Amino acid sequence: MSNFIVGVTGGVASGKSEVTRRFEQLGVFIADADVAAREAVAVGSPGLTEVVEVFGSGVLDGSGALDRVAMRARVFHDEPARRRLEAIIHPRVRASMQAQCATAAGAYAMAAIPLLTEGGREAYPWLDRVLVVDVHIDVQRARLMRRDDIDAELANRMIAAQATRDARLGIADDVIVNDGPLDALAGHIAALDRRYRRLAEEKKTARSG
Repeated sequence: MSNFIVGVTGGVASGKSEVTRRFEQLGVFIADADVAAREAVAVGSPGLTEVVEVFGSGVLDGSGALDRVAMRARVFHDEPARRRLEAIIHPRVRASMQAQCATAAGAYAMAAIPLLTEGGREAYPWLDRVLVVDVHIDVQRARLMRRDDIDAELANRMIAAQATRDARLGIADDVIVNDGPLDALAGHIAALDRRYRRLAEEKKTARSG
């Protein structure tokens, strides 16, 4: 069981997925908030039942699953509705990720949470540390345009819709600057892996003492 949990976050196109993939190659368990969010409203789940109770059966597709396009359209310009939806999904996501990490094998585990800054670190009191994957906004914009085949205006709007770079850095215990080639990540990740294993051992020793 992992007694040390690291939250991983970063802006869109910062390279979070590549960073967590490389930690996974080192044997680190990764709990993914996006996967947990899908599972929270899977067919037959209490989460989906509550969504239907609040928003009606019109948010379901023909198979009885959540129609994500319809749901997004429903809450996009309706702030109270978005908050009601988040109140259903987010607690389930947090509980699922915490349980997955706590029962994972290995010295430590990681929780990949794209909107950690937006939700507030205080919503995740079980995180021992937060790792921010940081990238300069010019690099971020260029990557986003290339990745999604979009223009600069749309890329800027997508970046602006998230927390600011400064806000993310403000909650960070550790930072990986991912402005360069992917090969540059290896040394940073190896060093952080050693640090997290040491901190996990120190926490374990302190608890047993």
